[in-house]
Amino acid sequence: MGAADIVIKLAEDPPPLRLTAWDASVAGPPDSAVHLHLTNQRALVSLLTAPGDLGLVRAYVAGDLELSGVHPGDPYLALQLMQQWKLHRPSPATVASLARSGGPQWRLQPVRPAVELPPRWRRNLFHHTRRIDAETVRRHYDMSNAFYELVLGPTMTYSCALFEKPDATLEEAQDAKLDLVCRKLGLRPGMRLLDVGCGWGAMVLHAARHHGVDATGITLSPEQAAFARDAVRSAGLEGRVHILELDYRDVTDGPYDAVSSIGMLEHVGVRRYSTYFRQLRELVGPGGRLLNHCITRPDGHASAWPGAFTDRYVFPDGELPSPARVIGAAHDAGLEVRHDESLREHYAMTLHYWGSNLVRNW
Repeated sequence: MGAADIVIKLAEDPPPLRLTAWDASVAGPPDSAVHLHLTNQRALVSLLTAPGDLGLVRAYVAGDLELSGVHPGDPYLALQLMQQWKLHRPSPATVASLARSGGPQWRLQPVRPAVELPPRWRRNLFHHTRRIDAETVRRHYDMSNAFYELVLGPTMTYSCALFEKPDATLEEAQDAKLDLVCRKLGLRPGMRLLDVGCGWGAMVLHAARHHGVDATGITLSPEQAAFARDAVRSAGLEGRVHILELDYRDVTDGPYDAVSSIGMLEHVGVRRYSTYFRQLRELVGPGGRLLNHCITRPDGHASAWPGAFTDRYVFPDGELPSPARVIGAAHDAGLEVRHDESLREHYAMTLHYWGSNLVRNW
């Protein structure tokens, strides 16, 4: 039995893509737009031990699997087809049979690339401590400011944009989103603004330039902080905008007139929502406003955790709850939720632009 034949036995349906292997075995439609080639036995082991996106990405990152028909900067179609195909983990008896038939060279343990994190259950012992949160943020955001500039564009805004016009550029849409945040917070000259998880400084710079506030941004990423400080100096706003490397639990210089949290809650962890919102409530002065902008799931029945690939390679420890879970935690912390808005369609357009930027700059 060839390697391609082994793979198709893990699924109930025929493969929706072309599959070839190092042993010349072939499966799937010859006219498929996407072609997967397993270059060695390790690729097969990856698919056997982690069917789905994790096994596919693990083999690809390790160089054991080649993809054609999709751009390496945008392999979404291949991932989508693999998800639709729904490979199943083989039974222990099947694994043992493969090991015997393959000889001693078979390693039926996955070969994890060095960049892959351990599974979430191993990391949960120290979940969302100050040290772990700092390490997680640095792992994701400190890879290279230059890389993020290629993907995010000149605004360096790593959150959903607001496309007020169908022909708006990404830069125009990001400015529109930042201004929407400022208007919802009711910012006026002389106010104090705290931006929690400030990224590369887009929000504090926009608020200071266009609304006249004194702004403080906090981040756990040294690379982000350095970039943001340079941007503040270039804008001539050193006296009104301050960038600190600081955990939100260590902010003590309140009260602020307004607090923004844009794309930060995803890193906090559902079990710490109450702590997070209580801390922000303490930092907002009487009559002040808090704006929380985050990604949510459409319902509260599914797990808040992302898939294994996203958790181990992209957003470690990220959690996506339902809107009701977020609103409930804010209410329980003593905040009054006055407005809730969905920008779902705008995030899809934002991701399209980021993907296009990555492909163009590959």
